[in-house]
Amino acid sequence: MSADIRQFDDAKYINLETFKKNGTPVSTPVWFVTENGYIFVVTRSGTGKIRRVRNNPKVRIVTSGFRGEPKGTWKDGVAKIVDSGNSDRIIRLRDKKYGFQAKLASLFTAGKGKYVVLSIKIA
Repeated sequence: MSADIRQFDDAKYINLETFKKNGTPVSTPVWFVTENGYIFVVTRSGTGKIRRVRNNPKVRIVTSGFRGEPKGTWKDGVAKIVDSGNSDRIIRLRDKKYGFQAKLASLFTAGKGKYVVLSIKIA
């Protein structure tokens, strides 16, 4: 595992920066898991970050606090939507890491569509 991804091992949140069509960055603090050199973010299909990643796969990430305040060094990356066949495993990893909080959050976000998993490879 590269040193770039190790900085995320013990973090609870990352700040995920995606970009609008006009290039304006949008930062969102999110939960995540790491596996095999990738960072995975579970979100819902109706969220803005999914629309923005479909238009522009370039992202930036940094470890952060609950409100998104950076706690490390920003890293450039490339995001892609994971096929549904591999999503269930990543969702289980997320649920294991965040426990009851993940189950509670899923109740509040159910109206935003189905689960979608983003994989992020640090550039």
